[in-house]
Amino acid sequence: MAVPEPAESPATNKPAPVVDDVADAVARYVEDLQRAPLATRTREAYAGQVTAYGRWLTGRQQAAAALIEPRARDHAARDFKRYLKVGQGWKPASVNLALAAVDHFNRFLGLGPAIVSREPLPQAAPRSLSEDEQRALVRAAEDSKPRDRAIVVSLLYTALRLSELVALDVADARLSARKGLLVVRAGKGDFYREVPLNKPVRGALEAWLKERAKRVDVGDRALFVGPQGRRLSARAVDLVIRNTARRAGLQLSAHVLRHTCVTNLVRGGNDIVLVAELAGHRRLETTRRYSLPSAADRQAAMDALEIEP
Repeated sequence: MAVPEPAESPATNKPAPVVDDVADAVARYVEDLQRAPLATRTREAYAGQVTAYGRWLTGRQQAAAALIEPRARDHAARDFKRYLKVGQGWKPASVNLALAAVDHFNRFLGLGPAIVSREPLPQAAPRSLSEDEQRALVRAAEDSKPRDRAIVVSLLYTALRLSELVALDVADARLSARKGLLVVRAGKGDFYREVPLNKPVRGALEAWLKERAKRVDVGDRALFVGPQGRRLSARAVDLVIRNTARRAGLQLSAHVLRHTCVTNLVRGGNDIVLVAELAGHRRLETTRRYSLPSAADRQAAMDALEIEP
């Protein structure tokens, strides 16, 4: 079936090719996709999703029309969405990924994206540690060397981002007998903020600074350093967290500790504006996410409905 002169292909800025059938269109798209300015994983995902869409579309009534006519394109996308939801039992996020790939395919054909609604995604708070998990992590950190203990409790009780912790200098840790704070000089968006420290963080940092003084020359700036006295990388800090967590029977990354701290602040009844300031959030909507119910909250709500017979 001949196709009218199409618009440009978004992947290569060249005119989209004339296609005769679905298989030909998909094959040309997959070939063109290899030159698209996309991440490797995105290219692989789009190729797989569009190939599956092509198989599903082949042999259906109006299959060829779906490659050239906007209305047929929309109907095909909506039917494919229903097929994935009901026929294949896919979850909303997976359905939306498939629809994004089909949109990219339709742009390649010069049609533009189909008019089809996306699946609403369930709203939930970011993953955080339960009280028991936090306790287990802190106990595992107590058995660690001073540097690693200071890293764990600092992330758990300050809500610093991993990159912010790595960038800290000794001068950014201001400690006294009863007070302390960490100075974040260039947080996300290059914003400055100061984060007060509780007693566990002050104690852990004081112990680490005494240890650090034995191995680092005066004048070296980095707060957290490795055996050679060089500033720890983000990867090295994350490895410290993962190893400590493993000893506590947990699997987590450094970012989960930031989520845990913000969650504790929000659920502790603190003002949302205050929490946003401490966490370095520029938008209150970001902070409000932490007040959303978690999977554990939903389970607890349903468990509470049980009546003893």
